[in-house]
Amino acid sequence: MHTLVIVMGPAGIGKSTIAAGLAGLNDWPMIEADDYHPLPNKEKMATGTPLTDADRIIWLDRLISEIKLHASAPCLILACSALTPYVQTRLKTECERSCQWVLLTLEKNALKARLEARKGHFMPASQLDDQLKALTEPKAAIKVAADRPVHTICQEISNILNEKTD
Repeated sequence: MHTLVIVMGPAGIGKSTIAAGLAGLNDWPMIEADDYHPLPNKEKMATGTPLTDADRIIWLDRLISEIKLHASAPCLILACSALTPYVQTRLKTECERSCQWVLLTLEKNALKARLEARKGHFMPASQLDDQLKALTEPKAAIKVAADRPVHTICQEISNILNEKTD
C-alpha cells in the first residue's frame, strides 16, 4: 500500500513549508489542504470562528478526491492541520493509503509570533488557542520540533520515514 505523509499541526507552524521541502527533497508530489476549503470555510475562519466537523465535510470530500488522483505515487505529502479525530479518521479510512502522521511542534509564544507576522492568510492569530485546544495527537505520530532550519527538519523527517520503510 502507498503512503500518505500528513504534515500536521496548528496554523502558522510551517506545515506548507515543511511539506514542500520534504516533497522536493524526495521528489514526491504534495497537496496543500488549504487549497480545497470552500470559500465559506475560509470566510468563517477569517472572522475568527472555528470550523465545525460539519463545515469540514465538503473540504474533506474535495481533499480525499484529490488524494485518490495520486494513486500511482508511492508516497504523497499532505500539508494539513488535521487537528480533530474526525479529520484524522476520514483521512485514515478513505484515502486508500497508509497514513504517517508528522506532527510539527513549537512553543505557543513562538507560534503566536509567527501568526501575527504573516500576511495574506485567512487564518488569524486569534484562532491559535482554539486550534491548540482542538489538536488531538494521532497514535504513532512522528513529533518534530519546528524551530530549526527547514532543510534540517525535512532531512530529519525523511530519515525517519526511510527507516520506517526499510
